[in-house]
Amino acid sequence: MAASGFEGFEKRLELHFSGDDPSIEMGGFRQLDFDSLEEVLHVVQCTVVSAVSNQYFDSYVLSESSLFVYPTKIIIKTCGTTQLLKSIRPFIHFACQMGLIITECRYTRGNYIFPKAQPYPHTSFKEEISYLQDQLPNHLCYRKASVMPSKFTSHSWHVFSACDKFYPIPIPNDLYTVEICMTDLDRVLARKFFKNPDTTGKQMTEVTGIGEINPNALICEFAFDPCGYSMNGIDEDRYSTIHVTPEDGFSYASYECVGSIYDDDDIARIMKKVVQVFRPGTMSVSTTCSSGSSEIWTRIVKAVEPLGMKRRSCTIDEFPGAGTVEFQTFTSTGNR
Repeated sequence: MAASGFEGFEKRLELHFSGDDPSIEMGGFRQLDFDSLEEVLHVVQCTVVSAVSNQYFDSYVLSESSLFVYPTKIIIKTCGTTQLLKSIRPFIHFACQMGLIITECRYTRGNYIFPKAQPYPHTSFKEEISYLQDQLPNHLCYRKASVMPSKFTSHSWHVFSACDKFYPIPIPNDLYTVEICMTDLDRVLARKFFKNPDTTGKQMTEVTGIGEINPNALICEFAFDPCGYSMNGIDEDRYSTIHVTPEDGFSYASYECVGSIYDDDDIARIMKKVVQVFRPGTMSVSTTCSSGSSEIWTRIVKAVEPLGMKRRSCTIDEFPGAGTVEFQTFTSTGNR
């Protein structure tokens, strides 16, 4: 807990590995026992509160956000005052034990609402970069760090990427990752994320309309006491996740998912639902994609502007191993 309130903005880490074809169902990192996962999370300072799996990956809702475990990929995002980057060394250690080698690292985050409350190594982006440089092995030699700006000092996008020239991970041409950060949530809608004695996470999913964002997903959710909400959705090999800090003054919600540029109306439908569920005063959207990116960015703008969200800025940058990152910000134009 920060001095003035809870830090909603997440830190996100994505690690890729390669080895002797461990991608068959329960191979690779999915062999890692739960005690070992808990060992890593203890270092980060969070715990598992709910979990669900399918044939493609394991999904964990954490006391501070989410963890997704694929055979050769780890995605972990944590909020509050967690020490996310301290998970890198343990994950690399376990990878070595399983005959895997790290081939790519990507770290992203927005602006902390309470930056002075963050512990080492998250006291500044400069400190985070220095820590990342020290933690990663030398063969991840293509490295880049950047702060992508917007017109708002409260919303900028921090990106660090590193990849291996000997084991390049082919980026699927059709897939993209969208990370949405929303602040100044509609107060009436935010009240739905406060817990009554009998409120369950499933009830929050239904009453808020979150279940309609991706109706095909199997949802694993958790309602925090006295308020707050997290959910992970799994839909075949794709994940989605939502985290909500609803308190006045520092309200925040995030939505993240993976999609395909060939799903014509997918991102437009998702963006509309997300805006309708939260009605944020300010929203940032980061899209990471190797090709066809401009199509996705355009679809996002066309989807949310009719809902009263005006695009205020747009920044584009290239990162080794990660592809193109496009960062847009929006503000509400009407009374909410």
